[in-house]
Amino acid sequence: MPPDATATKKRLLAAAYEEFAQFGLAGARVDRIGEAAQVNKRLMYVHFGNKSDLFDLVVANSLADLSRAVPFTAEDLPGYAGRLFDYLLDHPQVLRLTGWSQLERPEAPPAQVDAYRPKIAAIAGAQQQKVVTTALTPADVLALLLGLTTAWANASPALRSLADQPPWDPERIRVHRAAMIAAVQALTTLPSTAGIDGTGQQGTTVTP
Repeated sequence: MPPDATATKKRLLAAAYEEFAQFGLAGARVDRIGEAAQVNKRLMYVHFGNKSDLFDLVVANSLADLSRAVPFTAEDLPGYAGRLFDYLLDHPQVLRLTGWSQLERPEAPPAQVDAYRPKIAAIAGAQQQKVVTTALTPADVLALLLGLTTAWANASPALRSLADQPPWDPERIRVHRAAMIAAVQALTTLPSTAGIDGTGQQGTTVTP
């Protein structure tokens, strides 16, 4: 019986995921991927093309897995931010992969663009329904939400070391998570529902 190509592909993708997350595109080694997958490295080229193609596929797959695990809810952006924060805390490789991708693949692979497109459309729809603020463009809303959600993970170790508790202490993470969700709420919600006036201060409800 011939070897199962599907099983081989899965092992290669799993090994490539760990290799690329740790070393990026340039630092990853095909030999290590093949060894970790327990297959001849030649099969990587047979199934996935060159190393760059495999890297792009791994990043795209990681974003697809994230989207399935954390469905995007434009009508509840603070809730989405909290769930995304939790997922990324449990899957730190995703942030490392996307960070490497920004550094080494700045041309924005189509699969990654396609991952953002429905989210932008959903935010635009929520703005039309007056659920999300119209003071920002949909792209700005999403960029700022993602920036807030990943702020602690992307902060420099020097800054995190000055926190009131150890940076990854569960209580420190709980407090930061709550503050992050509140910030997303204030940033993305219409003043009439957030109870925040035009200066950003808590006060009289303003009708948009």
